[in-house]
Amino acid sequence: MSKGTSTAVGRELAEAAKDGVGTSARWAAVVGAGLAGGAALGGAVSMGTATYFAHRIITPEHEKKDDTTILAVTDGEGDGEGEVTLRATPNTVAPGRYGLWLDRGAGHARLGEVLGQEGTGRTATVTRRLLGVDKGELAPGSARWNKYFYCGDPTSALGIEHEDVLVTSDVGDLPTWRVPAAPETDNGDWAILVHGRSAMREETLRAVPVLHRLGFTCLIPMYRNDIGAPPSADGRYSLGLSEWRDVDAAMRYALAHGAKRLVLFGWSMGGAIVLQTLNRSDVAHRVRRVILNGPVIDWGSVLAHQAELHFIPRPIDHLARGLLRSRASRHLLRISEPVDVAATNWVDRADEVSHRIFIIHSATDETVPFGPSQDLARRRPGMVHTFVWPNARHCQEWNTNTPLWEDLVASFLR
Repeated sequence: MSKGTSTAVGRELAEAAKDGVGTSARWAAVVGAGLAGGAALGGAVSMGTATYFAHRIITPEHEKKDDTTILAVTDGEGDGEGEVTLRATPNTVAPGRYGLWLDRGAGHARLGEVLGQEGTGRTATVTRRLLGVDKGELAPGSARWNKYFYCGDPTSALGIEHEDVLVTSDVGDLPTWRVPAAPETDNGDWAILVHGRSAMREETLRAVPVLHRLGFTCLIPMYRNDIGAPPSADGRYSLGLSEWRDVDAAMRYALAHGAKRLVLFGWSMGGAIVLQTLNRSDVAHRVRRVILNGPVIDWGSVLAHQAELHFIPRPIDHLARGLLRSRASRHLLRISEPVDVAATNWVDRADEVSHRIFIIHSATDETVPFGPSQDLARRRPGMVHTFVWPNARHCQEWNTNTPLWEDLVASFLR
């Protein structure tokens, strides 16, 4: 590699580290360019790549680009249900029910089962049932896939009345949905629902109907660095090591407003946040049950998995973890406090788990490997139980079989 090329690669790594986000293609290109110059750039490339990798982990990804192409829309006849033809991708051919964000999130449509597929390679298409358009206009063009299925708040999306309340945490007031239990079923059980990394509260709406039927009041808070919530001092995630305070604040709100028993429910990084809350909160003893869906049980395994997917050598993965936990690199990563990935390994910390936990995790989860969920259950038999879902993408178990998912949740809570 020439000196000019080396300089260009270094500049690209530096720019990548500044914004901490980007497409997979850009990520692969940056890393590939860095690795190609190994001998020329040496430690500088390793440090730049590790910095970029570490920065991506802790940076919220609020600006998400369209990732789906709508090719045709057919109006329904008789039953009012139409069809939508899409470019085939791993998302659009997945079984189950999903949503589409339209016009940069201003619109939304709900899609049902796959009706047919045609073609191969880049020309492959898939046709799905159209279940409804919630807002906006559904037309050929670009859109963004929505695994939440629902959009809006509990009232608009589910037809279940809710209140908008504020939960006060150390970073400020967190916008929160409170879904009261029906008076005839209210027995003082509250469920606090915690969404995943760079997700929205809509991710948790799937759990509200079954919890409402069981007599739970649901509390669904934003947490620091969500869009519309107060930011942390550095505007970065700490993988649950600071976000747990927001769940603790929600627990205290619930207890101050009549809750007798608490259930915590977390998806993906929300699971990591819940586990830290159980370990650190002074009111954790009021939690009766815990349900985790596709949870991060060990951030180290997630980082190793993502490094492997993006062809990042293991030493650079380890260097990135070292940067996160070192006080000396705080200014490099622009974080207020170090992030100790080892403190998020609940397989190693299994002896500290003291609550009954039920984990639903897909065997084909492409983002968060399900192995640590199984390992934690093996380490804590009788305390931690798992249901290994046979075939679903990350946190999409509910999408593929809603009745089974609800039955599992209801059985555990009963």
